[in-house]
Amino acid sequence: MHDGISLKRKFYPEATIGGFSHVDIGVQFYTRIAALLKPTDRVLDFGAGRGAQILEDRIEFRQQLQKLRGRVARVDGCDLDPAVFDNPFIDEARLIEGPSAPLPYDDATFDLIFCSWVFEHVADPEFTSRELLRILKPGGHICALTPNKWGYLALASRAAGSSNHVKLLKRIQPERKAHDVFPTCYKLNTPAAIRRYFGHAADTVAYSAAGEPAYHFNNPVVFRGLKLLHTVLPPRLRPALLIFIRKHG
Repeated sequence: MHDGISLKRKFYPEATIGGFSHVDIGVQFYTRIAALLKPTDRVLDFGAGRGAQILEDRIEFRQQLQKLRGRVARVDGCDLDPAVFDNPFIDEARLIEGPSAPLPYDDATFDLIFCSWVFEHVADPEFTSRELLRILKPGGHICALTPNKWGYLALASRAAGSSNHVKLLKRIQPERKAHDVFPTCYKLNTPAAIRRYFGHAADTVAYSAAGEPAYHFNNPVVFRGLKLLHTVLPPRLRPALLIFIRKHG
């Protein structure tokens, strides 16, 4: 019986050294964040949840990259989900009172805001982008890792419909917990959308990446086929989007 780790090591032999492949999107994303951080920074994990991305990451190096607490002056976390109060990787948790509620922070509070697999759930991109820019210091960064709206995985998810989304994920990504799956909107999931909602007040960089196969049923034949597909996908159809936004000033 194969699992994701053994399949990765089979098809990406370099993953036997340190646990990650040369196309690991998480390593790429958090390494770039590390390049931006200073010890004096105050950082916000937007949509921090219970810390599932870190808690359930089986790659120790990538897990350590995601742990920012202790590397900067302070790490805050906020979420609509009260599970954020159980997150052990932040210094203080705050609850967002609702999708249309202002973020519970003063203007120009943070040097860097990051979020991992959150932008796809944003229903009101104009309001959310305005709030994120409001609480970010001039010259600060917003960093987001999210599905590409036109990537084949997001297209399949929308085709399946929200009612089948959790069931589908359970079949094709068995290690994913159902309580970590939320409704998706894909309104902030293209480079054009990022420019539209942030470009008036910030410099934006957004690029797609294929990474390792994620939805493979733990099946080596499917994994091999997806790996091949990832090598030939045009940028528009790659599954993930890495976003970096620098506020003017």
